[in-house]
Amino acid sequence: MGKLDLSRRGFLKASVLAGVSVYIAPIGSRAFAALFEEKILTPLQWDAANGQAKFRIDGIAKVTGAKVFARDVRAGDMPHWPRQQSHAFILRTTQADRIYEGFDLTRLGDELQPERIVTADDLIRDRLMFPAFYGDDMLLPRGKTPAYLGQAVAILIYHDFARYRFAKDKLKFRDEIIRYGAQTGPLERDPWGTFRFVRVGGKTPYDDDTFSSLKDAPVFPGSMRKHQPVWPDGKEHGKLDEQGMFHAGRIQQELEHPPVDWLVLAREYNTQSIDTAALEPDNANCWYDAAAQSLHMVVPTQAPQEVTDNAAGMVAKCAFPVKNLFVYPCYTVGYGSKDHFNMPFYGLVTAMYADGRPVRLANDRYEQFQTSLKRHAFRMNYRIAVDRKSGLLQSFKAEMEANGGGRCNFSPSVAMVGATAAQSIYYFPKNDLAAVAIASRAVDAGSARGYGTLQSMAATEMMVDEIAAQLGVDPIDFRLKNALRSGMKNTQGAVPAGAIRVDEVLQKAQAHPLWVNRTQKKREFERLNPDKCYGVGFACTQKDFGTGAEASLAKVEFSVDGQISLSHSGAEIGTGMSTSQALAVAKWLGKPATEVHVAVTDWSDLPIVTSGDPYLMSQSEQDALSANPRWSPNYASPASATNSAFYFTHSTREAARVVFTHGLWPAAMAIWRQGPGGGQAAPLVVHIEDARWVDGKLSADGLEALPFEQLAKKAHELGLVTGAAVHVFNRWQWTEAEFTIDGRLVRLPVDGLSLRYGENRGAGRKPQPATSNQYRVLDRQRVFFPAVQRNNAAVTYYSAVGTLVELVVHEASGKVELLRHHSIMECGNQIAPQLVSGQLQGGLAMGIGHALHEYLPLYEDGPGNGTWNFNRYRLPRAKDVAVWTQTGEVLPPLTESDPPKGIAEVVMIPVVAAIVNGIAHAIGHRFTDLPVTPQKIQEVLA
Repeated sequence: MGKLDLSRRGFLKASVLAGVSVYIAPIGSRAFAALFEEKILTPLQWDAANGQAKFRIDGIAKVTGAKVFARDVRAGDMPHWPRQQSHAFILRTTQADRIYEGFDLTRLGDELQPERIVTADDLIRDRLMFPAFYGDDMLLPRGKTPAYLGQAVAILIYHDFARYRFAKDKLKFRDEIIRYGAQTGPLERDPWGTFRFVRVGGKTPYDDDTFSSLKDAPVFPGSMRKHQPVWPDGKEHGKLDEQGMFHAGRIQQELEHPPVDWLVLAREYNTQSIDTAALEPDNANCWYDAAAQSLHMVVPTQAPQEVTDNAAGMVAKCAFPVKNLFVYPCYTVGYGSKDHFNMPFYGLVTAMYADGRPVRLANDRYEQFQTSLKRHAFRMNYRIAVDRKSGLLQSFKAEMEANGGGRCNFSPSVAMVGATAAQSIYYFPKNDLAAVAIASRAVDAGSARGYGTLQSMAATEMMVDEIAAQLGVDPIDFRLKNALRSGMKNTQGAVPAGAIRVDEVLQKAQAHPLWVNRTQKKREFERLNPDKCYGVGFACTQKDFGTGAEASLAKVEFSVDGQISLSHSGAEIGTGMSTSQALAVAKWLGKPATEVHVAVTDWSDLPIVTSGDPYLMSQSEQDALSANPRWSPNYASPASATNSAFYFTHSTREAARVVFTHGLWPAAMAIWRQGPGGGQAAPLVVHIEDARWVDGKLSADGLEALPFEQLAKKAHELGLVTGAAVHVFNRWQWTEAEFTIDGRLVRLPVDGLSLRYGENRGAGRKPQPATSNQYRVLDRQRVFFPAVQRNNAAVTYYSAVGTLVELVVHEASGKVELLRHHSIMECGNQIAPQLVSGQLQGGLAMGIGHALHEYLPLYEDGPGNGTWNFNRYRLPRAKDVAVWTQTGEVLPPLTESDPPKGIAEVVMIPVVAAIVNGIAHAIGHRFTDLPVTPQKIQEVLA
């Protein structure tokens, strides 16, 4: 685990990082006005009657081709940049079993030689290295074997586009450009990470565990032998890891010699490597201004804090003097592929050698396939036991191998999350789940949508369907009997937070006409279509959301004329986060934010510091660090891990709640007490719990409804709170802290707080001490961080989706045709139903592609050879996804206070297994390797 910073930590925010002054110009800021001019992002238009946005903030700009994406930006678009744009591309290896001996550019002739070639020798001399997270050899030195296919060896820089374009075309697909020496074979390395979760429950699902990861500890290998994990010896009364292995041994013995009434099923499942196929290929446009000792970076990223922190660390150590770093994070689309990807740092390095000119490094689609982060290929050996008499699941043993490719990236945590998710929606009294992320010569795999759970849960759903068939019971009845319910423990021994509503999803699916009528429909359809096989498949999964160390910052403030502004640390990656967060403000302020800034990293109004690793620190370390009232275990999370709806909304709403409670509400009370005509204050007893917003007006207990603008003006006049910046941290539970606000001690689910007070034009309030921008940081009196032991829980927050698929298999061609599919989702209170619908539809398409179409070979014939594009890679089209016949429904929330849940990943998972289960219903064969292609079906039918 020492090879990876699993924390995804952001950076220690200060005006200076590593001796470099950092400036951030997010979308919409005045500093970026020449690029994102006024109104390029449409102010939110709100339908107050139903509380919904009429369209996305960024929707019109994107569909009309405005320059929202970093890829569209050129030097001429940037204020104060030189007008001439330089360009660069990277030479890469296409073999990973021989010594690299350099490259040959004679094919370019004299007229197409680059202005500058950057190699490993330059980087070593000038002390430019990848941040530690990304490993060694940013450019491969001569004399070494490439660690993976597509490893970079040189950067070629051109100062005019035409020569750049011709040169790039001349070198494309030419393997002879790279020179190789002796054959060494691929590098052999230890796994990137290895995990094991053992649990033996009590007598009932609600009793204390005999052993579990949460109660005791996960199990880690004691050493490696021939790059394979060596597990501790099992001892019943030994150390915790030895106890875990003792119970793992007992589980193994029981599965090998089961009771007579048990059915034990063993299967191997394999899922493929896929490309995330993000709309915007990786790119960076950077300018090093040597005279001003300033570096400017325009980059797309899901993690602006991580880019800023690492870029500052890189330039602080290098031979080029850099005093100022300007980062311009843009809206992007990533599905995980722009979370901790390395292109920003290649762009940084390229700029240093571009002779003072802005230089653009942008992948074409061939390069994107060759280098972008992939979804991990998984091999899974599952063994599940069920009691034939009771129909209850008894035991689950799994061994998973995730292919992490040539760089570590997030492979350890992907393997870990895959293992902890494998239980899907079921309760298992016993489990032994092991996962290893191996290093290979494949293209790097990273945090692709699904994050290991698509692989492991889809396999579980296929296996559960087969078990039900062998038992001769209805597959949904079997699921209902074994569904995890509120209060039961997951495979790590943690009780999931909130209500678990999987049984409701299952009951709705069981009553749906697609399921009820499937047997009769199959008989009738196949009678009328003798060349086609009809089937209906179902699967249901629940996906965790979050990382166990989620943190964010949000600031909500209002002007004297009632304009609401929201700033947030989260980035917009195509999910609609900027729109949903603007809407989230309305819960407390009665209307959405009129001005929104995302990917904000300048939080001088609320200086929070962080240190240590939130996943690995001890309780004593956390307790000691907590004494600093500005400290938190994490600073800010990337836009990933399905964290927008739940985690980002929490910080937004808590900032809005502080503004309401200590600004708007006392302003309303002052107006109501004053009475009609501005007379003397009258006695008034009104409870804040009775406050309600209706059509943008605040009322309570039948009192006069007050427009927001009137309240805002009054709050400013009285010097009340008119702005709040908050920092929040969640380790499967929200941190709480006590603050003194206006002489009163309050406890809030935040760990950092800063307030801005009104203009104090009235006579009644003492001026408040202030910091920059009139914000005053409040030091917390006490803080209650979740115990570090909760790390062992791995996950506790879940959202569930069930999907029914109606399909036919064409016997002659083996083609699978989707006729209809219906999804049932549980996601709490929706912030923007249109965005939820969009996530569901897009996720279903991605899941369908994974099940039936998308596939990348891992090694020499795969994308690492630089010849892959969409002419070879099969994405699903509209005709493949039943675009006009798909339907979906959302369970109503239990109460109006239910939080929104993260659903961006779970919506793509159950359709994968539902399709495979539907194929089994159609042709009677159960596939265990994905994708299920026509060729595979033809082999079976033959």
